[in-house]
Amino acid sequence: MTRNKKIIGAIIAVIILFSFLFGDEEKPIKVLSVKPEIRNVEKTVSNTRAGTIDACRRSKMSPAAAGQISVLHVNEGDSVSKGDVLLELWNKETKARVTASERSADQACVVSRKAQRDASRANELYAKGLTSEEAKEAAVANAESTMAACSAARAQVEVTKASLERTMLIAPFDGIVAEIEGKLGEYVTPSPVGVATKPTLDLIDNTCLYIKAPIDEIDAPDVRSGMTAKITMDAFGEKEFPATVSRVAPYVLDLERQARTVEIEALFDDPQNYLLPGYSADVTVVIDTSEETLGLPTQAIMRGDNVYVIGDDNIIEKRQIETGLSNWQFTEILSGIELEDRIVLSVDRAGVKDGATVEVDKSTEDKEEESANIDITVE
Repeated sequence: MTRNKKIIGAIIAVIILFSFLFGDEEKPIKVLSVKPEIRNVEKTVSNTRAGTIDACRRSKMSPAAAGQISVLHVNEGDSVSKGDVLLELWNKETKARVTASERSADQACVVSRKAQRDASRANELYAKGLTSEEAKEAAVANAESTMAACSAARAQVEVTKASLERTMLIAPFDGIVAEIEGKLGEYVTPSPVGVATKPTLDLIDNTCLYIKAPIDEIDAPDVRSGMTAKITMDAFGEKEFPATVSRVAPYVLDLERQARTVEIEALFDDPQNYLLPGYSADVTVVIDTSEETLGLPTQAIMRGDNVYVIGDDNIIEKRQIETGLSNWQFTEILSGIELEDRIVLSVDRAGVKDGATVEVDKSTEDKEEESANIDITVE
């Protein structure tokens, strides 16, 4: 029994000795690292909620009069020019009235021209003393009367033509027919006052597209018309479309349960045919840019503008830096580190602190380097 106690005591002594000799030896902490690089850094402002792509000119039209659709001159997706007739209601009677009024106007104007010639001859004869003053005045009065009748007849033609146009949909601008709500033979009616009904035809000018989106009221003072912007859409992944701010609303939206925002609009610089109104989109406005400056991922910068620099012996040193344009993805570095410095990127890993020994995760170095070579637009 005494012998067993001695053996157990010896084992415990050995364990304590090993703990004393090797227990304080810490394993290196695996970290991700990144090097500063020379690049452009942009200070930007982004929308607080998703915006919507829309056409600068879009007309959702319905005939001004009620009636039965008799002719559809276009199909969905057709390109049309300003002035093209897109749709007609049954209007044979109205067309007949237009024809009749035109012929009446022609007749009245022929009579007017004849009366004007008669008045001109009467004036000549009166000047030569070959006719009486009464005959001359009668001819002149008749010419004036028939001229007025001609003008009235022409005005009546315009009235009947206006009635005819009320049975048609005419393109107000060049564009593409997006949607037709109605088929041949169907009856359509204008929307009653205060009651919204679906338009008969939707015409879009796809040569001019813009995004309308809200930005936080805090960012609004920095945004001006004419600033460069970038538009992204979920439908096109990370692709950015160049744009220009065209409007900043002159008031702040105060909606219940939402942050106060200011609405802005940005025009696509080069709208593509495949872009469609209605896409959900985000806009980023470029406020300021530092070109060819030293930059570092913001993820590597800690509170108080400190970073961990990895020394040649793989011991990290906490170092104060001076920053310029700072955003959630990338930050401009004015002083404190150099291009050749290795900076800890994964600052939130357990054990990472000033004086700790680290081991750079080699499997991620290439990925980090590739990511650093991509221009990043930041907020």
